[in-house]
Amino acid sequence: MIIKRLIPWVICGVLGVPGVAIADVDFKIKGLDDALKDNVEVYLDAISDNDRRVDFRLQSRVTDEATKALQALGYFDPVIKFSVEDKKSDTDATVVLNIDPGKPVIISDVDVKLIGGAATDPAFKTLLQTAPMKGDVLNQGQYDALKSSIQSLAVRRGYFDAEYTLAKLEVAPGLHQAFIRLHFDSGARYHFGPTIYHNSQINEDRLDSMMTYKEGDPYLVSDLGAFNQSLSNTGWFSSVLVEAGLDDLRDDRVPISVSLEPAPRNQFETGIGYSTDTGPRVKIGWRKPWFNSRGHSLNTDLYVSKPKQTLESTYKIPLEDVLREYYQVQVGLENLDNNDTQSFEFTSSISRHWKYDTGWQRSLYVRWLYSDYTQGSVSDESNLILPGINFSRVRSRGGAMPSWGDKQSITFEAGDPALLSDISLFRVIGQTAWIRSLNNDNRFLFRANAGGVFTDEFERVPPSLRFFAGGDNSIRGYSYESISPKDDEGKLEGGSYLATGSLEYNYRVSGNWWAAIFTDAGDAWTTSDPEWKTSAGVGVRWESPVGPIRLDVAHGFENTDDDFMIHFSLGPEL
Repeated sequence: MIIKRLIPWVICGVLGVPGVAIADVDFKIKGLDDALKDNVEVYLDAISDNDRRVDFRLQSRVTDEATKALQALGYFDPVIKFSVEDKKSDTDATVVLNIDPGKPVIISDVDVKLIGGAATDPAFKTLLQTAPMKGDVLNQGQYDALKSSIQSLAVRRGYFDAEYTLAKLEVAPGLHQAFIRLHFDSGARYHFGPTIYHNSQINEDRLDSMMTYKEGDPYLVSDLGAFNQSLSNTGWFSSVLVEAGLDDLRDDRVPISVSLEPAPRNQFETGIGYSTDTGPRVKIGWRKPWFNSRGHSLNTDLYVSKPKQTLESTYKIPLEDVLREYYQVQVGLENLDNNDTQSFEFTSSISRHWKYDTGWQRSLYVRWLYSDYTQGSVSDESNLILPGINFSRVRSRGGAMPSWGDKQSITFEAGDPALLSDISLFRVIGQTAWIRSLNNDNRFLFRANAGGVFTDEFERVPPSLRFFAGGDNSIRGYSYESISPKDDEGKLEGGSYLATGSLEYNYRVSGNWWAAIFTDAGDAWTTSDPEWKTSAGVGVRWESPVGPIRLDVAHGFENTDDDFMIHFSLGPEL
């Protein structure tokens, strides 16, 4: 009982201790321009709440901090008047500083000398253009930044013996003058020495082809970073570290050490997805990121959903320019049972790929397509040898749900009996998608797809080369691939031509949640004029850790089967 009676008194006693009281002392600065005022506020913010008690000690501390803040910007003779307003207690008041900064200190001389290789290095000449100039008001931060920038640039450009022989900032407050003296002896610039690989399972000539420098070139740390990134992008290694051997400098050469950890030779992955187009979908993948010491790789994927089952395998053969040029050999099987389409297809192809600095990619290929199918009321088999070419580019910024980006792709392919195809045809398909944003809360999306297959024997064209529209990524408000011409029995037969487009606006509601409004339009048709299908709807977007998840409710204005349709999908927008 005695302890319980003492508790309230103990609490009151603790709260009454001055050091425990929560201070509410603010500072008001008068008499300074914005730059000086901001710097004084930064210095005063460093005073902790426990030290904010209105007394002579606080007055001395505040005056010292304000003086240091002004001296940093070249004002060494300030007049600071300390007063207190709205004082309720020693820990609840407003401290007012009326400050006359006085006459500024002017830089009277800038003596910056570069000795050694840096004296003729254009990069240092560019850097010195940012140096303080004679006649400027002294800013000690600019002096410190120049001093450290010269040292940093020297290290990045291979001047490993560099040092300051003189580094002084002299201030004469009584004369309101300052003198900057920086004498920097860079010594000779080092050059790239031999590159030594550690623990690589890939032939060294394959790795050498990705080097962004040659032995004997002047050292540049950004070249090491680019080489490190290129090695990482191959997928051959689980870890990569490219570094200069600064402890083993010889003559004017710096050796380069490349430490590598091979990626697991066999990698497996599984995934589960869902969309209203295909329903639940399971993916099983097997990867061999390095098949042999030449860096060949093998990827095999199995996709299983109710309407479609696909097995595909890709063997990649990098060429001399490992990351930009390569061959691919692909084989695949696909079984499809969707709407009025039943087909079994086998495909095999060989392709040559190029990647360019502009982001564009080009591929030339020849593929064999065997199809055993029933489309609508027609059953047939076809063998096609299709040479083709594709151009594509994808750009994006802003992560899984980009704030800016676009995607372009166009493919041309053809077949002819002279090339061992059953029929003669020419096919083209193109797509474009754009994402642009207005500040952080407004996104605009545009998408368009168009294509055509030109032949005198359309009834012998396999379903995978015909065109269908409708679904999550086509025209919402219509079921998956439900839009196409119909035969005499009312069954879908696919179209010779396709054109679809979409406009969408997203607004950030809160955090990673967005609201969407959209309209889609398009058609798949054959000989007659297109009968455009249109839709509109609203949706919700969630920027999840695994990518954007989309839920839409759409109404197809020409859809006689359903007033509204729900569409759910996940995955990249480009």
